[in-house]
Formats: sequence, structure tokens, C-alpha cells
Amino acid sequence: MHFKDVMTPDFFQRLLHLLRVIHKGLDKLKCLDFIPPLLLRLYLVPIFWMAGTNKLASFSDTVEWFGNTDGGLGLPVPWLFVTLVVLTEVLGAIFLLVGFGVRLISIPLIIVMFVAGFLVHWQNGWLAIAEGTGIFATERTIGAIERLTKAKSLLQSYGDYNWLTENGSFAILNNGIEFAATYLVMLLVLLFSGGGRYVSVDYWLQRHFREI
Repeated sequence: MHFKDVMTPDFFQRLLHLLRVIHKGLDKLKCLDFIPPLLLRLYLVPIFWMAGTNKLASFSDTVEWFGNTDGGLGLPVPWLFVTLVVLTEVLGAIFLLVGFGVRLISIPLIIVMFVAGFLVHWQNGWLAIAEGTGIFATERTIGAIERLTKAKSLLQSYGDYNWLTENGSFAILNNGIEFAATYLVMLLVLLFSGGGRYVSVDYWLQRHFREI
């Protein structure tokens, strides 16, 4: 059978009918459209909660790093910036958890992620974890993998390597913008979509005030 024998008007009609059936089937999934924003919120909650509470627990050290011009961020009035970031991340986690003010709180969280990505991670490239190959590999990450390979060799020769790697393999943190960019994209989705139906305070508040 030749290709031209298959590509008949009847074939295209059947294909179009199949696509319509698939499209109608996908439309039925709209009843579950509250699940994606809920999952995004629940994914981000522990990330921002831990980030905010960790900064709060080591407030003085964080302030010093924010203000340090030699190896830190070199920001003016560092205690103010740390306070704002902590409040944004902690309140953001709480608001995302219950689905209250999701679109509103997404704005300062996006700003925090953007600033963190630019000031802290940008110079390290894309990768969060160093890799020696791939389109995002750089001289920095390739060099890190070379050193990691050497370190593994030394540990295998002089240490109990099986015990050391029993709970996970060794890796080098590259601290690139990968995670910050990922969280920023997730927040952008929430900024436009909101917290979703049924399982957010925003949904029930909007429904209540519409009925008044």
C-alpha cells in the first residue's frame, strides 16, 4: 500500500472525526480543573515555608549575608530586606496552603524569586545540580564534575564508599537559576489562574459575595 493510497478524503474525514471525539473527551476534564492549581499551591507551600522559617531562625546571619559586599548580596538596609523576604515567604506559604489571596500573594513571591534568581543564581548558569554534559553544562559545571569524580575516586580508595553513598549519591550544588525559574513560572500560573475552585478560600469568598 502506497502513502498516496492512504491519504484519501475519506481518511482525512475519519481523522477529523477522531480529533473531535478526543477534543470532546478532553473537554470533560474541565470538571477537574481545580486540581492543577491545588497541586501547584501544595508543591510551593513547603518550599516557601522552609525558606522563610530558615531565614528567620538564622536572622542575624542572613542579615549579615544580605549586607555583606564581600561574598554577600551587598544590599543597603539588609535587615529590612530580610524582614520583607521572611514575611513574604512565610505568609505566602500560609496563603497558598489555604488558597487565600493567591493571585495577590503571587506578586511579591514572584518578585522574590526574580530578585533571587538575578542576584544569587544568575552568574552560576541554569543548572541547580552540576552536570558535565548536556546543553546547560558550562565550564563551571564541567569542572565541578571533574572534581567530583576525583573526590569519589579518593573516597572509594580510602573510605567506606558504600556506607557513604548508602542514602544517596554525591552531587555538587551548582546553585544556578533552575529552581528559582521553575518556582517563578509556577507562581505566574497561579497569578493568572488563581487558587482554583472548591479547595481555596478565594473561591468560596468570591462565590459568597456574588450571591449577596
